[in-house]
Amino acid sequence: MFGSLNRKRLVKRGFACSKQRRKPTQKEWMRRLDSDPRVKIGIFGAFGAALALLIFSGDYPDPAKYFLIGLLILATAVEQLWINHPDTFHRNSRVGLVFGVMLFHLATAKLVMVLSTQPDGASREFGILLMPFALAPMVLSILLGKNHGLYGAIFVSLWTSILFRGIDPVLLITSLITGFIAVFATIQVRRRSRLIRAGVYVGLATWVLGMSFGIITVPWLPVGMADSALFLKQSVTAILSGVVSGMVVGGALPMLETFFQITTDMSWLEIADRNHPLLLRLSLEAPGTWHHSDVVADLAEVAANRIGANGTMCRACAYFHDIGKLVKPNYFSENIVGEENPHDDLAPTMSALIIIAHVKEGVDLALKYGLNARIIDVIQQHHGTSLVAYFYKRALQQQQDAREGGKIMNIREEDIPEVREESFRYSGPKPQFKESGIISLADAVESASRSLEKPTPQKIEQLVNDIISKRVAEGQLDECDLTLRELRQIAETFRFTLQNMLHTRIKYPKDEDKNEQDSRRLRHLPPASAA
Repeated sequence: MFGSLNRKRLVKRGFACSKQRRKPTQKEWMRRLDSDPRVKIGIFGAFGAALALLIFSGDYPDPAKYFLIGLLILATAVEQLWINHPDTFHRNSRVGLVFGVMLFHLATAKLVMVLSTQPDGASREFGILLMPFALAPMVLSILLGKNHGLYGAIFVSLWTSILFRGIDPVLLITSLITGFIAVFATIQVRRRSRLIRAGVYVGLATWVLGMSFGIITVPWLPVGMADSALFLKQSVTAILSGVVSGMVVGGALPMLETFFQITTDMSWLEIADRNHPLLLRLSLEAPGTWHHSDVVADLAEVAANRIGANGTMCRACAYFHDIGKLVKPNYFSENIVGEENPHDDLAPTMSALIIIAHVKEGVDLALKYGLNARIIDVIQQHHGTSLVAYFYKRALQQQQDAREGGKIMNIREEDIPEVREESFRYSGPKPQFKESGIISLADAVESASRSLEKPTPQKIEQLVNDIISKRVAEGQLDECDLTLRELRQIAETFRFTLQNMLHTRIKYPKDEDKNEQDSRRLRHLPPASAA
């Protein structure tokens, strides 16, 4: 409160700006809620209660026994999530997503079975063909990765097998195989049409398994019309159930991504659309920066794919990592045209301030345009706490010149401005995740490669190794979990990509003298009388 009053007084006196910079904020209560163990216990308890409702609403002779089995499976699922997926286990939002999707899968399967079962049980087998076997595995695989998809496929299969059939091995095997196929078909989904194709694969697998286990009536010769009609009906049902599951997943993904703050490869491709207003502005107002960002995106994507990181996210984030340069594009070397350099008229501290400010300006623009939180993180982190070395050395040189001149003019030492290294460093933070670290390295390598004269493979290799070694020595990569092996692989991809980008072209023979060409052309012209 008092800070706000002081700010208003400073604004009235002209000592402060009335505008405030946008800042990325996350409510404190949301952070506490996401890590509170009581919330996690509540999620597990709610899932157990819903499981009891599903089991006791069936027609089992001894539902308590099956509920106990279901609780044992739940305890195993919690343990496996804690052991194999600790990052997910320690985030209540992710735990809620995993168990919420599996519960929706079980509830949908229960509804399908109830609606398809006749009082005499005649259609019970037909209900198996309608079950959404791929629903939970497909959603978890796309949102959280293939390992989570396999986790969901295993445990929903176990629960489904006891919900309706009393541990039916046919239902268990069918659910497991179709779930695994759904995960395999959605390992790397970059287009939403792939979801329909994955649904077709699941439907075909259900159809084959249905015929193998006798769920689908196969008409043998002589063909009867009734058997053929039933076979056709069952076949269409089995395949359509998988296709419908893919369509449901495709429709639900945008809502789940928004609610749980998860970005899939499909969304990253949409974010990286070059028709985005900021990217259009960058290409028109700062073409040099746009070309730099495009090359950084190429370098980062290839390197990320090499080490198993998210290359699609690297490309999208690299496109936007320097959007802060739109505020003063002419003060950055890649956008300077001609020999006039605006920094020639500025003090080194002012030049460094302008250069460093592009990070904060980029965050401001990203928040204004509602960009993804990961993009904002990359904008903040891609320079880490590194030093703006050129202007720092220039300031030191000016300070030295002032001291030497001060001896002649009798200027006191305390009157010479002090050069503080902190004034020439980015405020950070350092890269916090692998993709941010890769983009940071790609940004430095691409910028440095512009200064190479007559680039050769040896020069490029030396440049890449020096930059990565310097970043490691300065501790800029300490917080992003990149291993030495991954850094070596990143360096190899950088060298290969830069060699292809900076390769020299063959020297073409010079054109003949223009006058000689004109004389030859005139000698082949028809006489004037022929015109």
